[in-house]
Amino acid sequence: MATYYPPVGFHFIVTFDIPVLADGTVPFIHAQEVKGLQVSVESEPLQEGGENTFTHKLPKGTSYSNLVISRGMVRGSAMIEWVKLATEHFIFVPQNINVVLLDENHLPLETWRFINAWPAKLGVSDLSAQDGKMVVETIEFTYQYFTRGLASTAGLIINKLKSSGALTNNPIIT
Repeated sequence: MATYYPPVGFHFIVTFDIPVLADGTVPFIHAQEVKGLQVSVESEPLQEGGENTFTHKLPKGTSYSNLVISRGMVRGSAMIEWVKLATEHFIFVPQNINVVLLDENHLPLETWRFINAWPAKLGVSDLSAQDGKMVVETIEFTYQYFTRGLASTAGLIINKLKSSGALTNNPIIT
């Protein structure tokens, strides 16, 4: 019988559903951390007449936590320009965001696809002359909903990244 090992959470990429760049590369960002892969079903209490020992809870709808992406600060980032467009000019251009968990062969194991995401918050780590830490920017996104699964588009994106050498040469494409 084969032994199953749960996947590791440190081998992933984040991509955006924007067209392939002029040089043929697929836009993606190197992220240090991704948080907010959570969905919950809200409930509404319903008191039944004559029943005093409990209250029914009926499903009301789903709610999603914000997607939070942290990475080392990148100068000249197209993604930060998109964030600034929203935060400084109040112009919102929703994008789909894909978080793709990869296996040891850089193949997709699981994909979380965030639909119509837009930047809601931008933060930069504290600057301190006493610490020798890298400057980290954190971007928080609001979105309509997310889907989970192995989307066929994730495989296409991974193949394009592999054929361009992006996964082996590890460039920062923003």
